[in-house]
Amino acid sequence: MPVLPIDVTDVILAMLLGLAVLTPVVGLTARFALKPVVEALARMREAQGANQAVAMLERRMALVEQEMQALSGIREDLRRLVEEQEFQRELAAPHPVNGRLGGS
Repeated sequence: MPVLPIDVTDVILAMLLGLAVLTPVVGLTARFALKPVVEALARMREAQGANQAVAMLERRMALVEQEMQALSGIREDLRRLVEEQEFQRELAAPHPVNGRLGGS
């Protein structure tokens, strides 16, 4: 079998021309094929961020509600304390007596 001589420059030229044509074709194909996937991933990440923000806000609102309940309990305790102080003040205050007490 005879071996034909190959011109290396012709082979390299053919490869470069093939790459010059195939590179943009592969790039455009990849762009159109991957664009929906990338957009879906971006929407998913945005939705996760929104879900995390909503969960954080729900947690903060729950903590605020707990704080409000604690404050209402403190407010009730303060009201009772004020009533007790008023009662003690009334007990300690001198009251005028209309009738006589004792032997005078």
